[in-house]
Amino acid sequence: MKKIFNYWFLLPLFVLNACGQSNKKTELTTKSSTMENVINKPENPYYSNTDTTKLNVSDADWKKVLSPDLYAVAREADTERAFTGTMWNSETKGTYYCATCGNRLFKSNQKFTSSCGWPSFFEQENKESITFKDDNSFGMKRTEALCGRCDSHLGHLFDDGPEPTGKRYCMNAISLDFVPDSAILNKSQGNLETIVLGGGCYWCVEAVYENLQGVKSVSSGFAGGTVENPSYEEVCTGRTGAAEVVEITYDKSITNLDEIFKVFFTVHDPTTLNRQGGDVGTQYRSAIFYKNEEQKIAAQSIIDELNASKVYASKIVTTLEPFKKFYKAEEYHQNYYENNKDKPYCQMVIQPKIEKFEKIFKDRLKK
Repeated sequence: MKKIFNYWFLLPLFVLNACGQSNKKTELTTKSSTMENVINKPENPYYSNTDTTKLNVSDADWKKVLSPDLYAVAREADTERAFTGTMWNSETKGTYYCATCGNRLFKSNQKFTSSCGWPSFFEQENKESITFKDDNSFGMKRTEALCGRCDSHLGHLFDDGPEPTGKRYCMNAISLDFVPDSAILNKSQGNLETIVLGGGCYWCVEAVYENLQGVKSVSSGFAGGTVENPSYEEVCTGRTGAAEVVEITYDKSITNLDEIFKVFFTVHDPTTLNRQGGDVGTQYRSAIFYKNEEQKIAAQSIIDELNASKVYASKIVTTLEPFKKFYKAEEYHQNYYENNKDKPYCQMVIQPKIEKFEKIFKDRLKK
């Protein structure tokens, strides 16, 4: 696992602790982590399907890594012949990426078959994925479409597309990489892992991780302790030794342990023993239930670095406990925040934690 402070920098900000209490401390922030690409282009060091950091690469450097045809379109705004290949009328489900830098641009459900002979879309993946500028070349007034990450030429935007937007993103096929959904599904099935974390009230932790890219599912429940399949009421007594936890299933090709732990140590207070805000008891302890040596080493490494760098005013008390069994909580505890947003606890305790997470990890939110 890479050292955590190769990725994080520190800023003094006002941080909301778990379960609604607040104090002054140093906050962890992060840039996008570089994770496994859906498409691998070893000859192009700038290519990434996960990193959204803006690129500033000279045309001379692009020329070294792009094919002549792609360079002519992407960096010199050339236009390929219409009806090139099959991409213009393909109905295969999947995702379209910038062929120059790997930035995600469109989903297949945003595509329509146009008679123009170029791949056409009525909507972009997100508001940052594509940018625009006026193009008055060849005596015409057009709107040029550029990749939001690398500023490469993609095509043009017109106002003759279908509803609901009325737009037509007319793209050069050579400027696009396409990955069918089936390829991603097959790849993901072999990349799923789980980890169990306790960060106070499981309603709070579950609501945060549900919104992180790469997380496939989050279940609230219990781990640790001496009672087989304890009930919520039994755990609340503090006498079972169990902790409120979430079991997170994630795709290693989209997120990783590094990011999972960054979120964990950002959205709860790991320095308060057996409590998070107003929730007190061993059932609310900060804990990582590791399933293998990799998870244990990674967790210990992050804790050691956070303590050594004095990120928090007090020492971290998060326990590392060997995972034995996860007991799923009753159904009404699952997806609690989403189903009870009007409840005072959700509005006063969970919502501020979600807002903090969304601010810090804005580039890693599920669309």
